[in-house]
Amino acid sequence: MNESVNADPAELAKFSELAHRWWDPDSEFRPLHQINPIRLDWINQLSPLEGQNVLDVGCGGGILSDSMARKGAEVTGIDLASKALRVARLHALEAQTPRVQYREISAEELAQQSPAAFDTVTCMEMLEHVPDPQSVVMACARLVKPGGWVFFSTINRSAAAFALAIVGAEYLLKILPQGTHEYAKFIRPSELAAACRHANLELLHMRGMQYNPLTGRYWLSGDTSVNYLFATRRLAL
Repeated sequence: MNESVNADPAELAKFSELAHRWWDPDSEFRPLHQINPIRLDWINQLSPLEGQNVLDVGCGGGILSDSMARKGAEVTGIDLASKALRVARLHALEAQTPRVQYREISAEELAQQSPAAFDTVTCMEMLEHVPDPQSVVMACARLVKPGGWVFFSTINRSAAAFALAIVGAEYLLKILPQGTHEYAKFIRPSELAAACRHANLELLHMRGMQYNPLTGRYWLSGDTSVNYLFATRRLAL
């Protein structure tokens, strides 16, 4: 792995080992399948996707990319996990998903190649898996057009997140494989907000994602103590 690439080889290997299970709704990726309609609707309400040129950073097997394309967007999904991208491409072929393509490239490299090329950029459940989250935020800001939306979601570095996202989800309920997350890599909303300001992104909306283990239901709320989402817009230069 090139040291200049903002990626953790262990993280890429971890998700590559599970790549063949991305589109199994009862697999380790079940939570992503369950929250996808919620995050998709939230994105689409704020930035209607039909006719837009959209970039999905850290797309993995393409769950969000695929659904945004089905909303009428021209979608490019990027990731550095080769096996996950192969699964995404295969699913797009099998499902005959229109208007979606996948590239193995980092956000930083694509930002150098194609600055201000996209109407909307999404970066969901990815920042807590890279060595330098601020570098990804900066790249996302460079990739979106002035006035365009950039959406992030990640996990708060809090006691509640440790209890629920790691102890609860990975060890007690076994919703996720053990070792999926590292507490030290979680990001406080104040830290992500500072990174956004530094990248010339204005934070307009913030929501929390909550989960009821008894009902298996997810929903958006004002509680950002565990999972949370940011909706930002690039300020005009």
